[in-house]
Order: sequence, then structure tokens, then C-alpha cells
Amino acid sequence: MALGRWVATVGGYTLGSRLLGFIRDILIAATLGAGPVSDAFFVAFKLPNFLRRLFAEGAFNAAFVPLFSGELEQNGRASAKAFAEEVLAVLLCVLLLMVVVAQIVMPWLMYALAPGFAEDPEKFDLTVQLTRITFPYILFISLVSLLGGVLNSLYRFAAAAATPIILNLTLIGALLGLSEVTETPGHALAIGVSAAGVLQFAWLIVALRRAGIALRLPRPRLTPRVKHMLILIAPAALGAGVAQVNLVVDVIIASLLPEGAVSFLYYADRINQLPLGVIGVAVGTALLPLLSRQLRAAQDEAAGQAQNRAIEGALLLTLPAAAALMIIAEPVISVLFERGAFSAVATAASADALIAYAAGLPSFVMIKVLVPGYFARQDTKTPVRIAIVCLTVNIAFNLILMGPLGHVGIALATTLSGWLNAALLARGLHQRGYFTADPRLRRRLPRMLLATLAMAAALWAVSAALSGPLGASLGTGVGSLLALMFTGIIVYGLAARAFGAAYVADIKGLWRSRDSDAGGEDSTA
Repeated sequence: MALGRWVATVGGYTLGSRLLGFIRDILIAATLGAGPVSDAFFVAFKLPNFLRRLFAEGAFNAAFVPLFSGELEQNGRASAKAFAEEVLAVLLCVLLLMVVVAQIVMPWLMYALAPGFAEDPEKFDLTVQLTRITFPYILFISLVSLLGGVLNSLYRFAAAAATPIILNLTLIGALLGLSEVTETPGHALAIGVSAAGVLQFAWLIVALRRAGIALRLPRPRLTPRVKHMLILIAPAALGAGVAQVNLVVDVIIASLLPEGAVSFLYYADRINQLPLGVIGVAVGTALLPLLSRQLRAAQDEAAGQAQNRAIEGALLLTLPAAAALMIIAEPVISVLFERGAFSAVATAASADALIAYAAGLPSFVMIKVLVPGYFARQDTKTPVRIAIVCLTVNIAFNLILMGPLGHVGIALATTLSGWLNAALLARGLHQRGYFTADPRLRRRLPRMLLATLAMAAALWAVSAALSGPLGASLGTGVGSLLALMFTGIIVYGLAARAFGAAYVADIKGLWRSRDSDAGGEDSTA
């Protein structure tokens, strides 16, 4: 099993994307700050970005990848390719209709997405305008998710994992190149979003041809296979995307708070999304096609082992990441964003939200790792029932906590519902006999916690000693932040080895591949 190598492929490209994303957000923060234009753009970007995460990392792959992988495992590449073409034809028709309807009803849609903006007509109109510009991105990114699902099922993860890099490069280019000729920098960014969708789609078309698959566009027909996928995709949308749905709920409620709340939550979530994407999304993306093909081949024991190792690897990296973000939240926000229109007050407010989000980071990652255990078995009903419970809890906590804690209460509500979601998913898998923590996982989890505590203590001491340099010039701040990061990595690595939480041989074992793993395919584009 080459799960480690596949996770590293997806995680590596995701890390590159997230680093570019930070450069993008640094430019946005310096240009827009945390004011009405930034609030309008972040809401305009939230809807297509939400659907990107939902489709590319959730619902579509949850329904499509197990079915495509099953066709590939049992009936061969030709049958799987025909299935992908059937889905492509129907999906394109649905998406075109969705985009047209959304353009017409956008003002009414905005009353639901950002009701608090209605009190400021100028801000409301700007948000409607920017969302209309960004909305076509949904069409292209949904097609990208289909093409990426085909590649992932072939264990070719690199090309699809690289598509977010194209988005960030396009947004950076739009902000730098179009801001002077558009009404506001927000308009330049909105144009960049839709342009990125076109470029991402073209990129994966080329990657598929290199993989030996050229999809045709047949006449749209609701074939039995397409109907089966559509039945699976509706509940999967909520089951896989509950964390993203919660973030949209956060925006809706945050729009009712004082100006800047939406932006504070956005910047905090951007930091929190780095480890979530590099670890959680990477593991979930690599695990789903692997489990699907193992289960279709009746390799239940191998599937159980893969689930255990995925959880172990995810927690090994996520627990220290969460602790580190909670300890150095303010220095991270300050060094990355505090310049230009982004003030020290905005830094403090965003850091408080980051601490609340980071407390839930392990749960958000575990959701990504546990959900494939259901979807690989084509069980989308259980996650949706759990999602409904967690959404209700999130809304309740939002309403309870937003009064005393403001925007921080909204972030904390998302964290609490995330932990509930992860716990219910794990219990459901265990009760159905799909997952039981093996002795190795049970033995190593407390050792990971000990190593995390050791790292947290060292990081707290070093951050206190570097409090002066962190608040100095940009160069000094970046250097001090890098020193903190390397301190955390080194201390955690040594502590993990000393406590027996991880060994080098384990990583080598996850990296190695057998020919049967990929059917002769590699993980490159």
C-alpha cells in the first residue's frame, strides 16, 4: 500500500497552494484590509469556494469515485470511461442551468447568504455584483472535480492536487494587474476567480489526455449508473461538507455582527485551512479510491488496516499543528497580514478566532478521514443524518455564543459541532463493524498527546522569548516565526521518537508500493 506516498503527493501540492494562498491573502489584506469591500468580496468568494470544497473534496467525489473505481476494478477502463462520459454530459447541463438561474435570482440569494448587509445598500449591491462575477467558477470547478475524480481513481493524484495553485496564481495576477482598471480591487479579484476556473479545467483536460483518457461529450441521458450516482450525491453533499456548511452559516450570522467580523473569520479560517488541507484533505482524497477498490475486491482486512493507518498518520500531524496554532495565533496573523490597511486591532480579533478554530482542527481532519469509510461502501445516508444533527448544534451554539463572544463565539460553535461530528462518525463506523482501532493505534495515541504537550511547552517558552522580534520589522518577524516553526517541528519529532509515538520504519512502510496497489499506475500527472 502506497498510501503515504499518495498522501504526500496530494499534501505537497496542497501545501504549495496554501503557501501561495497566504501570499494572495497578504496582498488582499494590505489592499483591502477588513472593511466593506473585503467583506463583500469574501462573501462573493464564499459561495463558489464553498461549492468547490463541497464538490472537489466532498460530495461529488464521495458519490462518483466509489462508482468509477468499482467500474475500473470489475469491468475495466473502457466501461469506467463510458460512465465518466455519461456523468459529464448530465453534469454540464445541470450546471449551465444553475449558473443562469443564479444570475437572475442573485439579489434574493444574497438576502439568505448575507442578510446583515441589507442594512447598507451600497455594500449589499457591491456584494451582489461581485458574486455574479464569481459564480461561473462553479460550473468549471464542478467539471474539474469530475476530471480529478477520474485521475484520482487511477491513483494519479498530482494534476488534480495542483489545480488550487492555478487559482491562487490567477488571483494574485488579477489583483496586481487589474486593480488599477477595475472599479475596485474586489472586482479584479472576482474576475480572477472565474478566469481561474477556465484555466483549471483546461489543465485537467491535458492531464487526462496524458493519462490516456480523452472524454467525449455524448448526448445527456439519465442512464441507470447516472441515476444511482445522483441518488448518492444529494445526501453526500451535506454528509461530506458539514464543516463547509458550518462555515457558510458562520458567514450568514457574522454578517449580523459589527463590520469586519466576516473578514476576521476569513483570515483565521485561512490559517486553519493550511493543516486541514495538507493533512485532512490529502488523506481523505488518497483514502477514498483505495478503500473503494479494496472493498470491491473483497479485501476487508486490508481496508481496515488502511483506515487505521490513515487515522494514525492524520493525528500524528494534526495534534501538534492544532497546539501550535493556538499558542502562536497572534504572531502568525501579525507577521502574515498586519500591514497596510490591516491594523493591530484586526490582528487581535483574527487571532482570537484562530484559537477557537484551531481547537477543533483535529476533529475537522478526522471528519475527512472517517467519511471515506462510509462513502467507499456507498453509504451516504448515515453521514447526512449526522450532519443534520451537527448543523443544528452549530446554529444553536452560534446564537448562544455570538452575544457574549462576538465573532469568536461563531468560530467556537464550529469547533464544538466539529468534535460532535467526528465522534458520531467514529461511533457509527464502529457499531457497523467497519472500523475498530487496532492495538497499534490505541497504543500510540496517548504517546502522540505526550509529544504534543512537550512541543507546546517548548513553543510557549520560545514564543515568549521572541515576543519582541516578532513585533519588529517584516524580515525580523518572518525570521522569528520560522524559528518558532522549526522549534516546534524539532521538539515534536524528538519527543514523538522518544515516547514511541512514531518510527522512521512506519513512514517507509506507508511510502512503499506494491504493483497491485495502483495497477501499474503512478501518482504523477
